[in-house]
Formats: sequence, structure tokens, C-alpha cells
Amino acid sequence: MTDPAWLLWARELQAMAQTGLAFTPDHWDRARYERLRALAAEIMARHTTTEAAVLEEKFAAEWGYPTPKLDVRGAVFRNGEILLVREVADNHRWTLPGGWADINLTPAENVIKEVHEETGFHVRPTKLAAALDRTRQGHTPQPFSATKLFFLCDITGGTATPSAETSEVAFFAEPALPKDLSIDRTTPAQLARMFAHHRNPGLQADFD
Repeated sequence: MTDPAWLLWARELQAMAQTGLAFTPDHWDRARYERLRALAAEIMARHTTTEAAVLEEKFAAEWGYPTPKLDVRGAVFRNGEILLVREVADNHRWTLPGGWADINLTPAENVIKEVHEETGFHVRPTKLAAALDRTRQGHTPQPFSATKLFFLCDITGGTATPSAETSEVAFFAEPALPKDLSIDRTTPAQLARMFAHHRNPGLQADFD
């Protein structure tokens, strides 16, 4: 399952425009790339509930060579059960703890921070289990391309504590996983792979 063709085209147009604006010194070329950026916003607006002007403002805030954004997720296990949180921003649906990576932190440092902020647990990443392109995972379509990094983590301290972002923190056995997942963030297939990596730590990391 992949994103719809119109989104792939609009995303590529936006990336081409951003690249051109980052490197061209020519006034007329800049005007052409700005128009290309506006067209990408109009295409997305036609297929979503977001106005073109809002999308174009988001695109204009991006600069430099366009690369995928980075999302980190922690697969934290205790007694064979995986740690999930209810995401306030997505109608309290369940997901692996995590989020966008912050600047000046390594991917592992980011997942440590995200898990602690959202669950109250201190963790130690032990394995990069997967590096996946978001577009090909069956997530809800989004304007920007993103790569998702999944880390297996051991608990080193702390207690289950919801946050401003999460309304509940709980552990689940694989047969009892909740059905109301935040598909924006975590899919059933990704959870299945995390259980597989937990059962067999020698598995090679998934990618693509």
C-alpha cells in the first residue's frame, strides 16, 4: 500500500521547487520555482480539507535541499508485552511512543527522550529494528516524506506516567493488541515486526 498518485506527484513538485529555490541565483528561475511550489499546494488542496494558502505557507517554511523528515518510535517490552500510549492528538488512539526527531540529538537520544516524555519510563535502546519509508507503510497520507526509525528498548527506570501528549500508558501482549491504533503513527504490521524482533534479537533490521 502506498500514497495516492496525486500526493506523490505534488510532493515531488514541492521538493523540486524547494531544491530550485535553494540553489538558483536567477530571479526568473526563482519565480518559476515559486509558481511550481504554488501548484503543488493547489494539487494537495484539491484533495484535502486544507487551503492552498496554508499548504504553500508550510512549503515556504522549508528551505535547503529537501530530505525526508525523521520519526522515531520506541518498542519497549516488559515480560513479553509491548508498551503503547494513547495519543491525545489522534482521539486517544494507541501508538508506539515516539515522534519527530529533534535537532542536535542522535536518533537513539531522540527515542530515549520521546519515550520518557510520553510514558514516564527511562529506556536504553538496544537495537535499530527498522528504518522504513512512511509512504509505503499504509499510514494516513501526509504532505511531506518521512523515514520512521524503530528501536527496541529496555526499561532502566521510571513508572508509567501519562503526559500532555498521552492520556494512558499500558503494556499489551501480542494477542491482545488494541484495535483502535493511531494509523498516522503505528500500524498493525509494524507492531507485528516489533514482536518478531523481540522474540528473535538476531533478526536483521527491516528497511524500505
